[in-house]
Amino acid sequence: MRDQPVKIAVAGALGRMGRTVCALVDERADADVVARFDRPDLSDAALVDLETALAAAEVVIDFTTGAASAALAERCAARGGPALVIGSTGFDDGQIARVDAAAAKIPILRTGNFSLGLNMLIGLVAQAARALPADAYDVEVFEAHHRRKVDAPSGTALMLGEAAAAGRGTALKDVAVRARDGLTGAREAGTIGFSVMRGGGIIGEHSVVFAGDEEVLTLSHSARDRGLFARGAVAAAVWLAGRLPGAYDMQDVLGFKETR
Repeated sequence: MRDQPVKIAVAGALGRMGRTVCALVDERADADVVARFDRPDLSDAALVDLETALAAAEVVIDFTTGAASAALAERCAARGGPALVIGSTGFDDGQIARVDAAAAKIPILRTGNFSLGLNMLIGLVAQAARALPADAYDVEVFEAHHRRKVDAPSGTALMLGEAAAAGRGTALKDVAVRARDGLTGAREAGTIGFSVMRGGGIIGEHSVVFAGDEEVLTLSHSARDRGLFARGAVAAAVWLAGRLPGAYDMQDVLGFKETR
């Protein structure tokens, strides 16, 4: 148990998620916001420059963009720290490779969803998929989001599908069925299906169904407040402080993997 709070810097501090992260850290006794920074073209009395922020912090929480996060990861790695918690989206393959390379020098935790409950669901889905035979239980991932969401299936739904596929020792790309229409024929054993709803102001609903001939198991998660994602990122930052270099995710935080 540490005696001193974890020193956290917040990237993109003027954005919605950045402001939420700062407010949530202020509620905790085990963490302090020691620096806030954002794009160089933005001005605010509460902001400091990048180098000042990195020098002050043990961990940076970053909800910006894939390009900005990749550059930040390289800068942190070049100076040997701080550690980095990334909640940004929109990465291309090259940017992900840059973040992964930086993780050889510093601890980096990157995930598409920081909800503690959702990440617990991912771990449970993988365990269920390992235990339930693929030829006896069909897997279907259901997800619902607000009408403004532009991608489908959601990134979180794909994470759940990947967890189920990994539990069965296969790759999701080889077993995923993302659409059904018309005379599709009988369902092929071992496939993982996706069903999508878009409507209203739904924040996020996800369920994974294991359907057998004699029983149906449903594992589900409902998001009620977007603040839960920032809360999970803060918990991840506190957990990440002092870890060895490497690439981590929320499954590490929740104890589903061996930690370093």
